Amino acid sequence: MSEWDIAVERTINNNVPRVYKTLSQYPYIQDLAKELRKAKLEVLNNLQKYVEQTMESVKRIGGNAYYATNVYEAREIIAKIVGKNKIVVLGKSMVAYEMGLREYLKELGNEVWETDLGEFLIQLANEPPSHIIAPAIHMTRERVVKLLREKLGVEVSENATHEELVAIVRKFLREKFVRADVGITGANAIAADTGSIILVENEGNIRMSTVLPPVHIAVAGVEKIVPTFYHALLEATVQAAYAGLYPPTYINLTSGPSSTGDIEMKRVRPAHGPKEFHLVLLDNGRVKISQDEVLKEALLCIRCGRCHLHCPVYRVLGVNWGVPPFTGPMGAMWSYIVYGDTKPATLCTHSGNCKEVCPMGINIPRVLEKIKWIANDKERNKT
Repeated sequence: MSEWDIAVERTINNNVPRVYKTLSQYPYIQDLAKELRKAKLEVLNNLQKYVEQTMESVKRIGGNAYYATNVYEAREIIAKIVGKNKIVVLGKSMVAYEMGLREYLKELGNEVWETDLGEFLIQLANEPPSHIIAPAIHMTRERVVKLLREKLGVEVSENATHEELVAIVRKFLREKFVRADVGITGANAIAADTGSIILVENEGNIRMSTVLPPVHIAVAGVEKIVPTFYHALLEATVQAAYAGLYPPTYINLTSGPSSTGDIEMKRVRPAHGPKEFHLVLLDNGRVKISQDEVLKEALLCIRCGRCHLHCPVYRVLGVNWGVPPFTGPMGAMWSYIVYGDTKPATLCTHSGNCKEVCPMGINIPRVLEKIKWIANDKERNKT
């Protein structure tokens, strides 16, 4: 068996039964998923309204909000905030990868580190992510041992356990957290009514990235907006459950810069946490897609990664199916949305497993069928 076959088989055995057990043990989660779908459709049907409301809400709580039509605008906005010669810690963000943010900030003279374990490993290996939730899914434990030896110069036993490998990375990154000037994260959900962002995690790296540095920047696609604070918490709950990590170790809430109300109950900012909070909302093709009744279903994706592990094509092709960071069935959709690439959709065999396991009930085969039609139409027009 190849390294990929071994790694993906171990992942499926560890994850798939756990998700089914979670949904059986906590049956209310499936009801929450249906409620969340309705809320997200409400936003997609009135996207401009909710973008404006979100930006107003962020400003009202002491933050700064920006709207970028493409990745170039988004990078320029963030570069002006970060500056040069800074230490930047990144929480896992597909949007940050989409805009090539890490490399862009490094080119400006900044020291930039991924802090999610999987993202950290692929940064060391200089490889693209192979899964939306577990970006280093293609790496076996044995490969990680070799990687840490070569890139960090540490002594690692051939038989090092998973726990020992995590401890090595923890020690290396701890110093980066303490010295960081800027923390950059994504957002699992953004509440339009309060301007709050919700982030789900298990490692604690996002919590430190959003609290220790004096500046916190959140980057997210406009599809991450939900109507209310309540719906943002719903998305965190549903995403964690369908990703197979329920209950999540941490759900992080950020509503503007740090604050305190301990003197005469007057709320002032900042306190111990970041002095600045910035939210950058990215379009990059999403608004156009939201106007297509078939394709807009793709924007409902909550990035749980469940479709990957039930897909026969992904099990064969892995990171080679889709344009990173968007791989697998959802990646075949998003490769078109973000990059205009129709090829990943043409590789779908329409087994239908992805639709059956999607918490948002996205008809992924239908979306990919539409993208295939678009690709064929382009070819017909050439002739």
